[in-house]
Amino acid sequence: MASRFDSSTWHNAIAQLLASSSAGSCCRALVTVVDLAVSNDGTCLIAFRHDAHPEVLHHSMSPAAARHYLDRYLAGPYLLDPLYQLAIRNKRATTCRFRDATPDRFRSSEYYRHYYERTHLRDEMDFLLQVTEGTTLVLVVGRRHKMFAQAELRRLQLIEKLLFAALRNIWQLWERGARQQSRDDNLHQKLTHCFDNFGGVALTDRERQITQLLLRGHSAKSVARELRIAPGTVMVHKRNLFAKLGITTQYELFSLLIKDLESS
Repeated sequence: MASRFDSSTWHNAIAQLLASSSAGSCCRALVTVVDLAVSNDGTCLIAFRHDAHPEVLHHSMSPAAARHYLDRYLAGPYLLDPLYQLAIRNKRATTCRFRDATPDRFRSSEYYRHYYERTHLRDEMDFLLQVTEGTTLVLVVGRRHKMFAQAELRRLQLIEKLLFAALRNIWQLWERGARQQSRDDNLHQKLTHCFDNFGGVALTDRERQITQLLLRGHSAKSVARELRIAPGTVMVHKRNLFAKLGITTQYELFSLLIKDLESS
């Protein structure tokens, strides 16, 4: 394991990372460092904000893949992403394996079926760093063909502090350039307002809370734990909100949300 970090290639990559003077060059150098540590099928660096649309600082996808995955994600489904939820709550530097941070019924959720499953990711490691009071920078390292082995996870743990230091530097460099550009935060406000008010006056506040948790992949038992109510009460609310919305399945619920997000 240590020999990988003893090579001249590795030390040259670290030197390049330290010498980078722009956000773009620093991102590219960081990707090289990650690639040398573990084989992967793509990286993405995203700034998640409490009050604004996510911002992609860098990714290693092809243009076609970026249109298929990132553009669709940023159009609204990110609001249902467990990683987004974790990022906006995160207050300290954290490394997590995505599969360990999802709700209990995530793989049965329509978000999983209609978005995440189509990324074909079998495994994902995420490095989260709060860079301002309202912004968390997340480095996503994905694997499509097989899970990360324990030796690979240990290598990522070994370079964790290096990655966080690089993320801090990237953010500082990015912000210097971003101050000269205008950023449209209206889209996030519109999407968030749409999600927070999904169902309109037809739903009560409690039914809306349950709707949001169901859409994010929580089971009735998990919703009950989150809201501290009985599972039976959740099921009653679920039947009522389905009836009010004129639907009978989770798929129809998800479809209604996506339709609302697309028109917002």
